[in-house]
Amino acid sequence: MPRPAASAPIRYRIRPADPAAHLFEVTLTVDAPDPQGQRFALPAWIPGSYMIREFARHIGRVEARSAGRRVRIGKTGKHDWQAARCRGPLELSYRVYAWDLSVRAAHLDESHGFFNGTSVFLRVIGQETEPCLLEIEAPQGEAFDGWKVATTLARAGARLHGFGGYRAANYDELVDHPVEMGRFALGRFEAAGVPHEVAITGVHDTDFTRLNRDLAAICEAQIRLFEPRSRKAPFDRYLFMTTAVGDGYGGLEHRASTALLCSRRDLPWPGMKGLPDGYRNFLGLASHEYFHSWNVKRIKPRAFAPYDLDRENHTRLLWVFEGFTSYYDDLMLVRAGVIGVDDYLKALSGTISQVLRGPGRLEQSVAESSFDAWIKYYRQDENSPNAIVSYYAKGALVALCLDLTIRARTGGRRSLDDLMRLMWRRYGRDFERDGQGVGEDELPALLEEATGTDLSREIGAWTEGTGELPLAPLLQAMGVTLTLKRPGGDTPWIGARLQTRGGELTIATAYRDGPAQRAGLSAGDVIIAADGLRVDEPGLKALLARRRAGQALRVHAFRRDELIERELTLAEAPASEASLQLAPKAGASVQRLRAGWLGSGSSAADRRC
Repeated sequence: MPRPAASAPIRYRIRPADPAAHLFEVTLTVDAPDPQGQRFALPAWIPGSYMIREFARHIGRVEARSAGRRVRIGKTGKHDWQAARCRGPLELSYRVYAWDLSVRAAHLDESHGFFNGTSVFLRVIGQETEPCLLEIEAPQGEAFDGWKVATTLARAGARLHGFGGYRAANYDELVDHPVEMGRFALGRFEAAGVPHEVAITGVHDTDFTRLNRDLAAICEAQIRLFEPRSRKAPFDRYLFMTTAVGDGYGGLEHRASTALLCSRRDLPWPGMKGLPDGYRNFLGLASHEYFHSWNVKRIKPRAFAPYDLDRENHTRLLWVFEGFTSYYDDLMLVRAGVIGVDDYLKALSGTISQVLRGPGRLEQSVAESSFDAWIKYYRQDENSPNAIVSYYAKGALVALCLDLTIRARTGGRRSLDDLMRLMWRRYGRDFERDGQGVGEDELPALLEEATGTDLSREIGAWTEGTGELPLAPLLQAMGVTLTLKRPGGDTPWIGARLQTRGGELTIATAYRDGPAQRAGLSAGDVIIAADGLRVDEPGLKALLARRRAGQALRVHAFRRDELIERELTLAEAPASEASLQLAPKAGASVQRLRAGWLGSGSSAADRRC
């Protein structure tokens, strides 16, 4: 018997039922349930974070009622439920444990509440395209007076920043607008005529004048990149929702907002001078997530069109959607005039060093890293530096190589910007209407169409291969010199990343083919002595400073509770620390190329903050 068409929106209600116990209560009403028994599901992951999160583990008992009577409902899978047959409206109620202080899930206590829809709202199977109404209720009690709401969901009766009714066109839209509630501070600015807000939760002393000015410049620069003529943003308003903590860093993109987690020390404070590294990193994070408004939220790989929220969505193109975004995040800071060229080159040096430090870059390509993000990048262990490469960091360097190659071959007339604009026009601007995505093998043809440059061979080598990227000559063509140095200078290398845990000097990673691994030392081994002397981390560094590569070092360590002795041969560390400097005598043509890349008037002197 076919199910009749739904005649009313799916109705949700969420309230902070017990902030001290971190419990949200959710009710869900379906006016036209499937007469064969309505099925429900909670997403297994959240777009933008490519790992199966199993959000259903935080759902408590689910109860169902219809016409005042209880309806049997039970689980049919790890995140699936099915209700028994019933007539008329079906109402579900359940509680969600919310104690994940991250940008991915939900968090609730007496100070604030935050949730992503993917972790709290069950999907009505078969009615995902129906409109949704959401009622957000305030917590009860005088302790919560003054709480307000920050979200980019469309209001349906609620006042601005108020509790009450909100609406979404469908389930996908419902879960793509996270919600913050509490006594957050608000900053406001406009970019390209679009209102933007910054909601900051937590203890902080933010200088909103500085923050608003810097974010406005970044947002304006990105809007101009994609829409140089119309200067039209892809949303009517935008929200940076930020949680300030003692130590934290992370972000997750959404169609008209982003959730950010940062150290309160990284936010600008009144009287702050210059550009501290922490604040530059925060601006880079905000720039990264804002750029995703175009690149991945609307320009998507075909594998994400639409998302399948029940299982992994594999693509070999995350190096485009995350890597290109990682390239542009800091680049947009210098183009917007928020940081100087010296600051940008310092940040780019850090990205190059990050990639070169990992032997995994010689083992895994960025295309493979993209495909295996679900099981490798997001599930790293002690051997990950030897086995994987970051599609964020190396993807950003691939984007850099493509951009500089295009600029050099076309005399600065074309760039990677042209590819981004072509993909925006073809796949992003009307995505919600057309629902297409970029095919796995389309990028070389798209790049040639956008720039007139055939880089299919280079794209294949740089993304499917594991060879080193030609960074030095490409940067030199822009008047930037790349120098690589060994960490620690002439101090020999044991080939391991060390950590002090509970006062014990522990090997966190034994690098592939390094002295420690060749000698038989492994991750988890606790080093207690070297050449007969007890050592801690400073003591080992002092001992190594007196040695030369090629000399032997006798190490005593505990593996679990067993004492082991190994002799390793010290080696020279790989040259992995990058330093970028402007060439002192760049010609006029090179300076023009560099200005086109970094933005007009891009000398270090006149762009320094």
